[in-house]
This record gives sequence, C-alpha cells and structure tokens, in this order.
Amino acid sequence: MKIGMIGLGMMGRGIAGNLLKTGHDIVVHDLSQAAAQPFLDAGATWADTPRELAQGCDLLFTSLPKPSDVMGVFDGPDGFEAGLTDGKAWFDFSTNSVDVIRAIHARAAQKGAQVLDAPISGGPAGAASGKLAIWIGGDEAAFAQHQPVLDALADQVRYIGPIGAGTITKLAHNMASTAMKAVMGEVLTMGVKAGLDPLPLWQAMRSGAAGRMRGFDNIQRFMTGNVDTPSFALQLNQKDVNLALELGRQFDVPMRVCSMVGQDMHEAMARGWGGRDSQAVLVLQQERAGLKPFGITEEQVKAVLCE
Repeated sequence: MKIGMIGLGMMGRGIAGNLLKTGHDIVVHDLSQAAAQPFLDAGATWADTPRELAQGCDLLFTSLPKPSDVMGVFDGPDGFEAGLTDGKAWFDFSTNSVDVIRAIHARAAQKGAQVLDAPISGGPAGAASGKLAIWIGGDEAAFAQHQPVLDALADQVRYIGPIGAGTITKLAHNMASTAMKAVMGEVLTMGVKAGLDPLPLWQAMRSGAAGRMRGFDNIQRFMTGNVDTPSFALQLNQKDVNLALELGRQFDVPMRVCSMVGQDMHEAMARGWGGRDSQAVLVLQQERAGLKPFGITEEQVKAVLCE
C-alpha cells in the first residue's frame, strides 16, 4: 500500500520520517521540493501535484498550517478531489475548521472516498519521536482499517466520533492550553510583584493539588524568556484560538475567559510577534505588571520538571 504525504513542515517531516522508518512506501508533495529532498534521498517518491499523489496512493495524509491550505490541496483540477476514487482514505492531521473538514468530507464521499479529521497534539518533538496524540473523527470502519499505520506514528490514537469530532477535540484542547498559560502568566507576575522569586513560587505551585496534575508545567519558555525561537508559533496558536472562539459563537456558547485570551493574542500579533513562540503572548502580562523577564535558566527549569 502506498501512502501519500503532503506537508513536510515542522510536524509533517517527523511523520514522514517515521513512515519511512517503519518501512512504508510513501509518496510526498510540498510547496518546496527542497523540503522533500531528505525523504526522496531516503526512498520516498515525489508527486508533482496533489492530484497525482491522490491517484497513486490508497492512503493519504496531510499536515498543513491553515484550513485554507487544506482546501487548497483539495480543490481545483490539480487537487485531491480530482484524484480521489472509491476506497481511498484521507486523514487530515491539520488543525482545521469544523465546517471546512465537513464540507470536504461530503464532497469526497460522492467519489466513494473517506475523509477523516485527525488533528495531532505533541509538537515537532512528538512528531519525530512518535509521542503524539491523534484524535480521529469520521467513518469508524475506515479508522479501524488504517489504525495500524496510525499506531506507528503516535502512542495515543483515539477515535472520537463522526466527522468533525477530532477537530472539535483539538480546538477545545488548544483553547484550554492557551487559557491556562495566560492564567499562569497572571498569577506568576502577581506573586513576583508581591515579592517572591519566580522559581520557588513555581516549584511550590507544582506541589499543590492542581500542580500535581501537571497543569502548571507548560510555561518553560515564559519562565526562561526564550520566546524568540518558536516551538509552536504564535500565529498558529492564534489561528487555533480564533477557530475555537468561532465554534463557540456558532453554537451560542459564552466564552468570556477565552475571549479575553483571544484579545491578548490579537495584541501580540499586532506587535509583529507572529513568528515568535506562542508563549510570547505572556510577555504582555509582564510588561503590564512592570516586570522584566524572570531570567530562569534552562537548567533550573529542567531540574524543577524532574522533581
């Protein structure tokens, strides 16, 4: 079985690498053929267009930044839609829009193909190591058929429900994660402004009831001030936050706390911080409190996380 992979960026390259490591025959495509060259050198085949890739493969994967990118791969004479036929399955690993993935699913079904939303969580390091969560929405039989391939890419593969279920799960997860970081930014600046050193404050909070559930851990870049080199870029985080807020509006769900977080994301983007790490948004809180970066070292953070 040939597997097609489109999108060889920070997440996709780890996935493509693991497909090759596990012995799969893969065909790749990307806007930049240079990005694909390491995989071509390792035995992958190049497809000139999404259509060519879809025609030559039974199982398709995409990992793309935005819903418009996913639709761009699907639409048009050179898109997936033109190459889909009965029995093919496409898992979209992107963090997508619910409306977009459902529209694509409906159109692909007319050709007898299955589209499943399969957003992933774990970052580039997780994509490379296989320490990923994949949340699946779509036809359960199609999921079961291809689960062995997914299990080779991630250690937490979970079927959630009908098409769109994986996307809803991912948007809820990323919105919650972003809001929790915003709260941590506020309470840490409060504690520091009130006279505490940030490191023992963070250590103490981690030993409490909520901290033991590790909800306070993922603020390492904020603690060290290392927010210029992104693990998860602010512009991508804002895209996810906006999609989550839009989903809330669509279903008339008040999201007051999350909306305030979204306003901070907008302010950070207006400053031109889109290419910085997503935790750069927490710097706004430090500035408002009249504080400088905490200056915690990477070694100190690692020591805390190992306690």
